[in-house]
Amino acid sequence: MKTYILTLSLITIVGSVMAQNRKIDEKKVDNYLVKLPNEMNVSMVVEEMNGNKIYEYRPSVKMPSASVIKIPILMTLMGKVAKKELSLEDTHTLLHEEKTGGSGVLAEMSDGKVFTIRELAQEMIRSSDNTATNILINKVGRESVNAYLQQWGMSQTRLNRVMMDTEAVKQGRENYINAREVNALLQMIYGHKIATPALCDEMLEMLKNCADKSTIPSQLPQNLSIAHKTGTLAYVRGDAAIVFTQNPFVISIFVEGFDKESTAEKVIGDLAKICWNSLK
Repeated sequence: MKTYILTLSLITIVGSVMAQNRKIDEKKVDNYLVKLPNEMNVSMVVEEMNGNKIYEYRPSVKMPSASVIKIPILMTLMGKVAKKELSLEDTHTLLHEEKTGGSGVLAEMSDGKVFTIRELAQEMIRSSDNTATNILINKVGRESVNAYLQQWGMSQTRLNRVMMDTEAVKQGRENYINAREVNALLQMIYGHKIATPALCDEMLEMLKNCADKSTIPSQLPQNLSIAHKTGTLAYVRGDAAIVFTQNPFVISIFVEGFDKESTAEKVIGDLAKICWNSLK
């Protein structure tokens, strides 16, 4: 029995060390990045779920978040649910004046349709619904999102405007993020570090249901479980994901300065595949 226990312990230790020392083909990534057009800028961070670094490229660059900012909005909502300031079973009646453009499905639905807060959160992630997002920002408060971000140690990720607020953008009020910080947010969810374990697991299920598969998941196996949130603006395309291999890892990739959205999506997919081939 002692020998058996010792053997199991050694397997656990060796497996842990191997997980912590996983590497990707950095030369292959570097060679790929150096061939990109000069005007195209990539920010990328790959980490173990415990925060150990696997690969970084311009990790702390502050950039427009696009819809990836919906991750901390979701986290703030769950934080308030855990404190019983809100309930996922609360309902909201959709008003005509709340409807906004861009991604999502709520803007096409009938005025007066009733949604639960859970349904709004699910749609904010699944279809990146901007109407649902703005309703939730109003429910939790923009100041609360930023207060939580500060509490969680995020110095660059900030929610400064609602979705589709073009006037705010013209005035220089943009939502910001960086790859290192969004990885940390995903690691907090995975590690049950906020709200409650059950609410963290619910967030992971929502993120696994993200409908946009054109970036990190695009060249990976279709049956692979990936909890992620994409973002798209005319000037940035990004994705932040937990990839559920035997030893899950977190990866965030943002691209700026592209000519076509499809070009940025291919870059993100190519880089994710290089990482996957080393870490699967």
